[in-house]
Amino acid sequence: MSIEGIFCASFTAFGPDGAVDHARSAAHAAALIEAGCDGVALLGTTGEANSLSTAERMALLEAVVAAGLPPERLLPGTGLCSVPETVALTRHALSCGVRTVLLLPPFYYAAPSQDGLLAHYSRVLDEVADDRLRVLLYNIPQMTGVSIEPGLIEQLRRRFPGTVVGIKDSSGDFDRMTALVQRFPGFSVLAGADPLVGPLLRAGGAGGITATANLIAPLLAQLYRRVRAGEGAGETAALEQRIADLRALFQRWPQIPALKAGHALLSGEPGWARVRPPMMPLGTDDMAALKQALAASELQPQATEMNA
Repeated sequence: MSIEGIFCASFTAFGPDGAVDHARSAAHAAALIEAGCDGVALLGTTGEANSLSTAERMALLEAVVAAGLPPERLLPGTGLCSVPETVALTRHALSCGVRTVLLLPPFYYAAPSQDGLLAHYSRVLDEVADDRLRVLLYNIPQMTGVSIEPGLIEQLRRRFPGTVVGIKDSSGDFDRMTALVQRFPGFSVLAGADPLVGPLLRAGGAGGITATANLIAPLLAQLYRRVRAGEGAGETAALEQRIADLRALFQRWPQIPALKAGHALLSGEPGWARVRPPMMPLGTDDMAALKQALAASELQPQATEMNA
């Protein structure tokens, strides 16, 4: 049941009217698979899922599957604060042929207890009640305000064996990730930060689910395969430094608008720079600075006007 590899936390494309652009989102997901990703994590943080309605999320997943993306290679986010909506989205994903979903913890109420999180997850999985389902927990405490602790993972694995099979850990805490690898053999621990993918793989982790993969999927796929082939840290050091440098380039600005703007520049498709409020696209000066930074990197922007 192990889930392994490089997965992209994919963008959601928006049209000029702010509506979800199904065709462009699906084409991007297909391009990520072609670029070497083992799968695509739609409708997560990078996909601006919490700015989409339940109906929009369902329609996008349906469109991506209808466009020919293998549903077994999709990892949509279906976790919301509401149990009924989480159940509905998870059942819908299964109805589309998806096997694996990412489940955020409920994140609105301040500091929910681990018992409260257990009750939430247990109710969701009891109500979905489908043996086909595999769940990756999604730990991103800097956004949710709550951490998914090892004791909670142990209880969920005991209650739902074969269903709760892994975790995307975006905490940035490498020691925590390696502790999870050691404590839970066979449990897929995937890093949410690009610079941790190589070290985590060498520590027994399963890979990564990252936002920067939208732009550098071939580099991450190459790293995964080289580490899996037995190359040590010294042999992959140059590649890992390239990955870390490119991630750092985009961290000079708000991450999601910067990455989408970067993709707009690299693809020559200005519409990719659009984001949903409350996020805002990069301003003119920041866009010019990003274009200059990209031109000085190994990523080369296309010649295009960014006012479309």
